[in-house]
Amino acid sequence: MSYLDNIKTFVRVYELGSMSAAGRDLRISPAVTSARISALEDHLSVRLFQRTTRSLTPTAQGKAFYGGACSVLDAVAYAEGQVMDLTENPKGQLHVAAPLGVGRRLIAPHVPDFTAEYPLIDVRLRLTDRNVDMTAEGLDVAFHLGQPADSNLRIRKIADVSRVLVAAPEYVARRGHPLDGTALVRDRHECLNLRFPGASEFQWLLQTPDGPQRFRVAGRLESDDGDVLTDWALTGQGVAMKPRFEVAEHLATGALIIVAAATPPTPVQMACLYTHRRHQDPKTRLFMEFMIERIGVAVRSAESAS
Repeated sequence: MSYLDNIKTFVRVYELGSMSAAGRDLRISPAVTSARISALEDHLSVRLFQRTTRSLTPTAQGKAFYGGACSVLDAVAYAEGQVMDLTENPKGQLHVAAPLGVGRRLIAPHVPDFTAEYPLIDVRLRLTDRNVDMTAEGLDVAFHLGQPADSNLRIRKIADVSRVLVAAPEYVARRGHPLDGTALVRDRHECLNLRFPGASEFQWLLQTPDGPQRFRVAGRLESDDGDVLTDWALTGQGVAMKPRFEVAEHLATGALIIVAAATPPTPVQMACLYTHRRHQDPKTRLFMEFMIERIGVAVRSAESAS
């Protein structure tokens, strides 16, 4: 049993707070996970975790060992990166997260091209509109729309993405054409909100002649999946705020039209997020560079087409 594998397993158990979660993340069985922790504890002659039937918490020794263990893994990752840079033969698994719309339209279509160019890299792509925890979820890179909540992450800006308020012609014919944010609120338009559990009261940040202003919109329908909001807008259920690239095709065909154009939404930043440790890995750098170039072209093309 590799001592380095034991350290990797310890770090994931520590970060995820669960043997079973760490095992799933590392794709090993619970028995192997437990055996690796036990072997490490035997080697160190200390208990690294206090275990009960319901909880697992690090001991003082476990907390002390975690920092050093991360340093060891950082050093190994850096050394491997140096070798891979020299051999130009990067390999291994790359764990990537992206919002649903970004992932489906801008990332996933280019992944086969990336793996064809780098056949020894396996891409694990997770799509979700919720905020992800890069450390807890073992991510190498995450694509993000907006300002990240975690200030400890490194940010590689890709573009400022324009957004639009859209609705189906059917909805406008039934409810009227709102000219601005004030009309959205005053006339009680059905606004389709992207919202997650625990989110605060929803407001739309729109550009007005007096500068950005928040409008307290409301509506009967909300979802944590941005594509669901698009589908609802297409069937005439209300007004949705969407990145322009996500609805460019529907704007071009007339299935959706822009509303409240006098107060458009503020642009949103699209960026790559990564930790300092992940950036040492050449496959992370290669993937970011590969995708950033293609995303920039795709966003500009979609926005000019619509």
